[in-house]
Formats: sequence, C-alpha cells, structure tokens
Amino acid sequence: MKQEISLSVPAAGRKNRIKMPLFLVKIARYEYWPFWVLFSPALFYWFYLALRARSFTYFTAANPGIELGGFFGESKINILRKIAAEYLPATLFFETRTTTGEIRTEMKKNGMGFPVICKPDKGEMGFRVAKISSEAELADYLEDADEGLIVQEFVTYETELGILYYRFPDGSRSGITSVVRKEFLAVTGDGMSTVAELINESSRARFQLAALNKKLGGKMETVLPAGERLLLEPIGNHCRGTKFLDGSGMIDERLIAVFDRIASGMEGFYFGRFDLKVSSVEDLYAGRNIRIMEVNGTTSEPAHIYDPRMNLPKAYRAIFHNMKLVYCIARQNRAGGVSYTPVMPGKFFFCCFCRQHAACRFCVLRIL
Repeated sequence: MKQEISLSVPAAGRKNRIKMPLFLVKIARYEYWPFWVLFSPALFYWFYLALRARSFTYFTAANPGIELGGFFGESKINILRKIAAEYLPATLFFETRTTTGEIRTEMKKNGMGFPVICKPDKGEMGFRVAKISSEAELADYLEDADEGLIVQEFVTYETELGILYYRFPDGSRSGITSVVRKEFLAVTGDGMSTVAELINESSRARFQLAALNKKLGGKMETVLPAGERLLLEPIGNHCRGTKFLDGSGMIDERLIAVFDRIASGMEGFYFGRFDLKVSSVEDLYAGRNIRIMEVNGTTSEPAHIYDPRMNLPKAYRAIFHNMKLVYCIARQNRAGGVSYTPVMPGKFFFCCFCRQHAACRFCVLRIL
C-alpha cells in the first residue's frame, strides 16, 4: 500500500490557490469534530442500554480480563501479555521511572536497536507516543516520563491497520465490524516547492503545522526533489494527521478466522480494536508476519468512520452497532457471574469526554 498525500497541483498554481480556513474545515468534516460533539448522540443510546442492563457501568463486564473492560486507565502491557509472542514486536516494560542506560542495556539484551517506539503504559489518543531514533532523543523523552513506560521495536512493515473484533462468551458468534487502513501524513516533492509550501496545500497537514514546525525546524524551507516523499508523522494516529480509510471490504471468513485464533488465547477479552502492522494483505489473511502494537477495549471506535468519504448517518449506525455488541457481550458475561464495576456514572462521563484518561494528571482514576 502506497501511503502518501498526493499533491498533484502544479507548483506555479499552488500559491494563488484559495484555501478553505481550517475552522470551516472542522465544521464541514465531522472527522475533525471534538470527540464530545461527535459522540454526544451515543450518550442517549448508552443510557437506554444502561437501563436495560440495570447498570450504568454494564460495559465493564465486556472484557473481564481488562481493568474496567478497557473503558479507561487500562494497562497496555497487561493486554499485550495476553497475546501470543509470534504476533508481537519486541517489547520492553519499565514499571517505574528509568534511565537511558537501563533501557539501552535491556535493548541490547533483547537484540533491539534504534529506532524504537516509546509510549506510556496508560494513555489515549497517541498521548506521548514517539518514534525515538537515538540515545539523545531517548534522554529527552525520559525527562517527562514518570510512569510506566513501554519500549517497542519500530516495525517497518508499511501496511498499518486497525481491526475491531468481537466474540461472544458462549462461542456462538464472532466477527469483525471495522477495518481501517492508515495513510501516514507525508508530502511528495515537485522540485520547486518547499516543505512548508507542500504542507500548506493539505488541510490535513495544515492542522499539524505547529507541531511540524517544531519537529522539522529549518527543514521546512527545504525544496524536495520531484518525486521524493517526506514522511511527516510516523505515528498512525488520527489526531496526528494520519488519514483513516475504510477497509471494510477486506472483511471475510479468512480474516475473522485469523483473529479468532489470536483472540482465543486472550483470557477475558471479547471486544476491542487491534492496532497492527503486517507485511502484506496476503500475509494478513494467512495469519503471518503480523505485529500487534496495541489493543484497545470497550472504548474502541470503529475507526473507519473517520474516512473522509464516510457520511454521518452511516458513521452513527456503525457506532451504535458496536455499542449493542458490547452490551450483548457484557450481559452474557454477567449471566456467567462477571460483576459490573460499581463506579459512579458521573466519573465515567468526565473521563469519556476528557479522553486523556489515565494520562491526565487530573484524571478521576487518581482519586477513585
């Protein structure tokens, strides 16, 4: 899969082109709406399902093997440890504050070199996820890393996907409700325009302008040779400019069988999104050369809804369908003896709309 933003307008015509103000782009395209705005209608459906379940926190029973079902504050490393090693990148975990020397020692023991991906064990929406390419960058990153830290090898496979999977506790059903293909933020040179000018031609890239200025510095004024591609952001997160594309056409019995096999060894896991890289689509269907970087629980969104071509009614149908699946799975687990977590709904509301979850220093998790 070729992952780039195509900029086909001739350089001479770019400078005179009228660009839509970003605030209008945010209004016109719901993929840029604040989380609490886009998902506010889902609150009414959640309330309806909560009344049927007789619990405001019914969803915590959907994944009894994950803290709060994966609603917020779950440990990424605890979930990764449930997955067979053949599907994982080399991964290190440091429970408390650590040093560059300690990390380098463990990397050498495990045959890991730079670049690596560093991220907090608890956090959402790409919070403090960074590609680290040297000891100096690692030292800078660790200055603000005061909690559990995950260090993963940087997987070089080009195809990155998010696959939302479910299975019923009684074994009656399993399936995949969403596949999203990730197109990383990049620009391609024309031999005349600077990196800054190329970025300015893409609304998606313009949203990241402040971060890119800080990251690229003087390179922003570099003129890229014609055809040369510059990757602007290596982290496949929508809030960092990655374009999410609907890959639902990839769903078939072969793909479901692969994730049935992966999930079968994950005790207490029934619903969530696998964020992974794979060497090719053919290998994905064959269940080989798959590297799962992260798994999210009950707050997993059907990320294909952020495809710019998607319409809002269809997006809401996908959201509500997945909410219904979480409800049904949780009710089955409840019938099997799993308890709902007794937490006040107001606290759940706060964290749901904050979306920083345990990464936030003011998160209610700290006072539960």
